[in-house]
Amino acid sequence: MRPSDTDLLDLSALALSDGLAARHFSAEEVMQATLARIAAVNPRLNAVVSLRDEEQLLQEARAADAAARRGWLHGVPIAIKDLAHVQGLVTSMGSPLFADFVAPQDDLMVARLRAAGALIIGKTNTPEFGLGSHTYNPVHGATANAYDVTRSAGGSSGGAAVALAARILSVADGSDMMGSLRNPAAWSNVYGMRPSWGTVIGGTEGELFAQQLSTSGPMARSPSDLAALLDTMTGADPRQPLSRTVSPWLPMLAEPLSRLNLGWTGAWGLPIEPGLLTLGDAARAQFADLGHAHRELPDPFDMHALWESWTTLRAFVVSASALAHYDTPAERALLKPAALWEVEKGLSLTPRDLHRANAIRSDWYRRSLALFEEVDVLVMPSTQCWPFALELDHPKEIAGVQMDTYHRWMQIVIPASLIGLPVVNVPIGFGENGLPAGLQLIGARGTDGLLLQLAQEWHRATSWPDKRPPDLQ
Repeated sequence: MRPSDTDLLDLSALALSDGLAARHFSAEEVMQATLARIAAVNPRLNAVVSLRDEEQLLQEARAADAAARRGWLHGVPIAIKDLAHVQGLVTSMGSPLFADFVAPQDDLMVARLRAAGALIIGKTNTPEFGLGSHTYNPVHGATANAYDVTRSAGGSSGGAAVALAARILSVADGSDMMGSLRNPAAWSNVYGMRPSWGTVIGGTEGELFAQQLSTSGPMARSPSDLAALLDTMTGADPRQPLSRTVSPWLPMLAEPLSRLNLGWTGAWGLPIEPGLLTLGDAARAQFADLGHAHRELPDPFDMHALWESWTTLRAFVVSASALAHYDTPAERALLKPAALWEVEKGLSLTPRDLHRANAIRSDWYRRSLALFEEVDVLVMPSTQCWPFALELDHPKEIAGVQMDTYHRWMQIVIPASLIGLPVVNVPIGFGENGLPAGLQLIGARGTDGLLLQLAQEWHRATSWPDKRPPDLQ
């Protein structure tokens, strides 16, 4: 029997793929259900933007039904984060500077999804230039949290996370420099993965060597869908010299997982709102019930030094990308304060500043090698605060501590980002406020498969995305 529209949209991406392959339902039916869901919930959430013409999408779905299968995503609707290029669609990056820019071609990652058969329906919303972990911008507006529409969805992959939570999409792409996959996944009760740096390549134009902070990655309601999408997104390319060849991850999820040693860092000395560590402690107990050893760790490295290194290197990278707009007065006037802050900090840097930042980064990497000889996985909260009011630009204080920059409230994500470690956010339940939270599972470089196995075991035991979807009636 054909599932109802609601049941169709509750399916995982792999289950959708299997159903389409077996012709239990059609791509046209899946597209009709997706468009109906968007009409019903997206006006309140604003997760999907730049939605394509509905009749064109239905025609593409009918064409998919009539064609030979191209890959596992054949006939599956997907929307692309509005920082990546999709041929023929606007890539606004949430900025008035690019509100009318139509991409001439697909980014490589998008081309790989399309080659696997995905039907691209539009974009997912993001903060302006992806800066700040709160999805709002002057082009498309703010994306609301699916569990409380008066609160932030996080960011910068906020639109993607909310589209997953709201059952608009079954899988989504995201990107992560400073928690942009992990923070919104935690606040949407879904999974988000920042892979080892170099696994999913970035652009093939412009500067190819200095940017080693940000990476694209998959988001989903299950780790198996994470693995399947990551397998599609990944792969070396000669045009990107720092990319690497990796083995498929999805088959690894069927392999037995040995018992692991988990190291709990807590908040690493950072301010954190009440309730988040309580949920973290409960999750640690659940991991112990699954047979994994865990122990509390002293702070693994000087967090103040990590922040110094991070803000220096981030400003160096971000300022370089925005400098041309900053140097043009009319365009500078359209830059958000966060972009101005990054550019001006970047312009103030000296060679000594950059050397010190890279020296700290190198010391932390060496320390991490020793750390991962002691434990297999580091475990820590994905966020320092609960979703905040939608109208704020960012939290001004956490647990009574004033935030001195627009992004200080996300400091807890930088240890992995700084040295390119893989991380999976796993949902861990809800606070007394009814809002979701998550944990970062952090591994040594190249242990992406191990993290996916651990997340899959966690999902089988907890199934939070299926157990508690948002009530959007």
